[in-house]
Amino acid sequence: MQIKDRIEYLSKPAPYTASPEMSVLEAAKEMSARNIGSVVITDESRKVVGLVTERDLLRRIVAENKSPETTLLSDIMTTNLRLARDTDKVVDWLRVMSNERFRRLPVVDDEGRIVSIMTQGDFVSYTWPELLKIASDRVEKRLGTNNQYIWIIAAVLIYGIAMVFITAG
Repeated sequence: MQIKDRIEYLSKPAPYTASPEMSVLEAAKEMSARNIGSVVITDESRKVVGLVTERDLLRRIVAENKSPETTLLSDIMTTNLRLARDTDKVVDWLRVMSNERFRRLPVVDDEGRIVSIMTQGDFVSYTWPELLKIASDRVEKRLGTNNQYIWIIAAVLIYGIAMVFITAG
């Protein structure tokens, strides 16, 4: 399934974006007001140039005793980002994000302009019903319908264990 095929993708609010010249304090206040964990840094044409997360604020401002009033987002933003297209497969990105240990994925158009931002949690919640359906169909195909409840419970347990490993990273 492609990212753009998810109903939730279409209903997500526009991501919070800011200029690289904005102060960390201004961005942090806006992140707090919006109850969000990141800001996408864009240039004048809305092309993604970086990302700042709550973790960046902790590690690059608080832990280094820097002033959020005078430090710019460009000073602390992550610039080596993975960017997705809305035609990419959800399951592929879930795997990449889990393996490479990052949680936020900007989705851009063909010109690299920000369209949305997806989180690892978004992808897990999006794929959960699909994974249950696939597991249920496979079990039914192999064993018939008499054992479906046992296999559904097993699938839920396996999923729970997998999520412990994914979120522990």
